[in-house]
Amino acid sequence: LAARYAQMFAPAKEKATSKELHCMKPEGFVNMIKKGEPMMGIDIRTPAETSVFALALPGSLSIPINELFLMENLARIPQDRPGVLLCQTGMRAGMAVVALRQLGFEKVFAVAGGFKGLSDYLDPMTANSPLSEPPAGK
Repeated sequence: LAARYAQMFAPAKEKATSKELHCMKPEGFVNMIKKGEPMMGIDIRTPAETSVFALALPGSLSIPINELFLMENLARIPQDRPGVLLCQTGMRAGMAVVALRQLGFEKVFAVAGGFKGLSDYLDPMTANSPLSEPPAGK
């Protein structure tokens, strides 16, 4: 198992660390939604947490982390498009992504900062603005 982790984490150097660890900034997640890119949001918080507010994306899943690795729930995670995991702060999602990748799920990502990071990034102006275009020449 240690050798598999060593192989998985080997490319995580310098600026590539977040990308190699399959962490996504809130901005990247919002842009995926705005562009209509195929993906599935997966909220891994507890039922008590999701009873207050939940991920409202069409087709999203709510699977508490303590049930995520049950075979029937693993079967619900897409392998043909990104699965983007969210929790309150990003900590649980990051750990779940590492474990899922060990099981062969290569297209899973965690939103850095979780719902807190997302709400810090997403003010009404940002939420309702069109995608920003990259500067000319990039």
